Amino acid sequence: MRVAAARLGAWFPVAFTLGYVTFTQFPLPRTIWTVAAGILFGPWQGLAISLLALTISAVLSLLIVRRLLGEWMRPHLAHPAVYTINNHLERRGWLAIASLRMVAGVPFSLLNYVAALTPISVSHFTVATLVGSIPTTVIGVFFGDALTGTASPGIIVAFIVFTLAGIGGLVLDSRLPTPVQSRLSGRL
Repeated sequence: MRVAAARLGAWFPVAFTLGYVTFTQFPLPRTIWTVAAGILFGPWQGLAISLLALTISAVLSLLIVRRLLGEWMRPHLAHPAVYTINNHLERRGWLAIASLRMVAGVPFSLLNYVAALTPISVSHFTVATLVGSIPTTVIGVFFGDALTGTASPGIIVAFIVFTLAGIGGLVLDSRLPTPVQSRLSGRL
């Protein structure tokens, strides 16, 4: 398959990237595309293509959902608990997004949609998506490469380590005080 992909020429990685971006706009697993990138392009080119495509896809989803639903949702997000969560995400949402990206079980597109309804900045979301997606994307691409006959048992170990790191980031984020909590405790 890799030889056939190479024969298709320089346009094929571009077409693959466009397919990846388009496909991952919908709530379908991106794993298929990530593993396919490892099979078709090898570990390093496959990783570069996957990270580029998933970052573009995530930002595009965020912008589309904000544009289509932002004004409609805003009045429904007036509850004090929602305000606290939004305040937290506006200040430290990058840590939550990056951590959730490290957990393979969190659906890619659904996280994009939910993040779009929060005040996280596009730049923080973009960087958090790129950085947080590296571990699971490496595993997926390298697994795809392994399917071509270069298997590595380190993939399973890396998957477990990165999942634990993602969960650890979420635990850390939940224990750090938010600016609202800090102001309230200062008044008491």
